[in-house]
Amino acid sequence: MTLSHLEQLCQEKGLRMTEQRRIIVRVLSESQDHPDADAVYKRVSQIDPKISLATVYRTLRLFEEAHILNRHDFGDRKSRYEEASSEHHHHLIDTKTGRIIEFHDERIETLQKEIAKELGYHLVGHRLELYGVPLKNNGKKI
Repeated sequence: MTLSHLEQLCQEKGLRMTEQRRIIVRVLSESQDHPDADAVYKRVSQIDPKISLATVYRTLRLFEEAHILNRHDFGDRKSRYEEASSEHHHHLIDTKTGRIIEFHDERIETLQKEIAKELGYHLVGHRLELYGVPLKNNGKKI
């Protein structure tokens, strides 16, 4: 059986993998979105109804503290989670639908470094979240 990247990270960090944690990892690994704790709980409950919401919260917090997951607040008062990735990216949040689009643009990376340098700083990290609504008939498919 092949381990998911998340499960490999858990093993590398020395986390004890209970069956409940394995189910939570599976749900997170299969997620194509940035689920909040309630969404993770609903998905986990379909696999094992004995897993409590408190277990989901504790596990998400543990994974975040171990730098296995990243937590985001996209302005909807919910903590959303995604696998911690070495691939840097930003987020565009559709404020009408809540859809979260990940993107990377080298122009933004270059501009941020230039701005920091102009202000007398060496950029060591950043996070960019854009909020918008779809343009009518913009013809762009993402």
